[in-house]
Amino acid sequence: MIEAPSPNFDARGTDISMVVLHYTGMKTGQAALDRLRDPDAKVSAHYLIEEDGTLFRLVPEAERAWHAGVAQWQGRSDVNAMSVGIEIVNPGHEFGYRDFPAAQIDALIPLLRGILRRHDIPAERVVGHSDVAPDRKDDPGELFPWGRLAEEGLALPPWNGAYPQAVPEEERALQRLSRIGYGVEVFGAAACVTAFQRRFAPAELGQGLTEATRAAIGCYLS
Repeated sequence: MIEAPSPNFDARGTDISMVVLHYTGMKTGQAALDRLRDPDAKVSAHYLIEEDGTLFRLVPEAERAWHAGVAQWQGRSDVNAMSVGIEIVNPGHEFGYRDFPAAQIDALIPLLRGILRRHDIPAERVVGHSDVAPDRKDDPGELFPWGRLAEEGLALPPWNGAYPQAVPEEERALQRLSRIGYGVEVFGAAACVTAFQRRFAPAELGQGLTEATRAAIGCYLS
């Protein structure tokens, strides 16, 4: 791990109870690292992982990094205060979104495992930036290998295509989205449905609240 301190942090004020994964969304990892350490940018994260697996620590976990912005999860808006933020180098949708290299995910897994152990965080509390800020963020995106993390017990798995005994109707499906954690009332149903698809059912991405999407929602919360 390479120490690369950022000045952009403050006191938490609450316990750590979740992890938020991001992609950097910039042309290079160095550009992202520079921005996360720039006091004028007023953004940061606890860790950054380059495509070759190089790991940087920017902010101590005990401090509050500024990575989530305006966000909400399970009714709480203090996402920065209660989370560890990990930036994963990828140019993102604006600059040529691509698969995440194996070396990068190989570096993420032990880092994430250690964070969850240190703070007693369950796998379902590992989320993407788009989950907590669905009206403005797409990262880490539909190419992110959530299934690999799930195999390690570090995240919920993507939907496997199975249908529950009863597929929830639209109103019930949106209620369940809220119970999972999505801020439907804050960010709107459409944004939250898209975020869920991006995270759990990418084959349905952008198609609205389809039967398959409702089936997927029904599999994650009864």
